Amino acid sequence: MAWQETVTQTVTGLGYDLVDLERSAGGLLRVTIDWPWQPPTEGQPVGEEHRVTVEDCEKVTRQLHYLLEVEGLEYRRLEVGSPGIDRPLRNEVDFVRFQGQVIDLTLKAPIGATGSAVSANRKKFRGTLERAADGVMWQVVWSDAPEPKPGQRVSKKRVPEPLQALTFVLADIQQARLAPIVNFKGRQAASGPGTV
Repeated sequence: MAWQETVTQTVTGLGYDLVDLERSAGGLLRVTIDWPWQPPTEGQPVGEEHRVTVEDCEKVTRQLHYLLEVEGLEYRRLEVGSPGIDRPLRNEVDFVRFQGQVIDLTLKAPIGATGSAVSANRKKFRGTLERAADGVMWQVVWSDAPEPKPGQRVSKKRVPEPLQALTFVLADIQQARLAPIVNFKGRQAASGPGTV
């Protein structure tokens, strides 16, 4: 059994998902874990997910240290962590889970059509992940309009840039990650019924 399979079985056996596994030439073994995702049930607030804690990482680290010693795998340092804000999307469940989020997408081959707004040699896209109309394929939707600068007034009469969409299947993807968008302005003001 290969060491990757051994690590995968150990992590899943402890009740976690193996998000990423990396072994560098310098002897670093990096294992990224997360809790298995379950679709939200009725009555569960959206965004309420179980997060990986330091204790979870310690638990997996202890188990892997023992296992890798028994297996005789040479490594200098073991790092176990959570996926972070730029989490990779690897399978169908990840795409379903993060539907509606902004992602960075890199395709295996350039895509685009002559005469369209998408360059014929473009491979990288950033946009909102959506399920395509056929329910099988996926699409990333974006606008090439520049973001307004902080404090800049935007005219209400300005015509917005049209949205563009790129439809793809998972086999077309070289890499997909959540876009690391951070808001340093603090929490957004609550909106909706019942807010003051």
